[in-house]
Amino acid sequence: MSEERNASDASRQELAADRTDYAEDRTVLANERTFAGWMRTGLAAIGIGVGFQALFQRLDPAWVPKAAATLFILLGIFIFWSAERRACAVFRRLNAHEVRNMSPVLLRWVAGLMSIGALTLIAGIWLLTEPRAG
Repeated sequence: MSEERNASDASRQELAADRTDYAEDRTVLANERTFAGWMRTGLAAIGIGVGFQALFQRLDPAWVPKAAATLFILLGIFIFWSAERRACAVFRRLNAHEVRNMSPVLLRWVAGLMSIGALTLIAGIWLLTEPRAG
């Protein structure tokens, strides 16, 4: 009877460990989805900035819509790097078991490339806009 009980306890402990491992894997995947969601939010902020510039480019003085668009784009860049920092912090605390998590280097590349694209948009807004006929 004692041997059966020990075997049953060992089996329960293995099942509990497996459930914990699977929960940690689900958390790793949820962290990746959250990172992607924040990147989409950053892109939406950039889109709002570009749209603001396109809709209100005729306002006087000319720097007002440019400044507003720049603020939204900078907000997008801030969101990119905040998402990268949070995702990397979660990955440092977790251990993936059955799934492969994204590399922190890849997260930095994604945030960096998106930021470079956003900074290019800012430069385009300030440098490449057509002069007004006046």
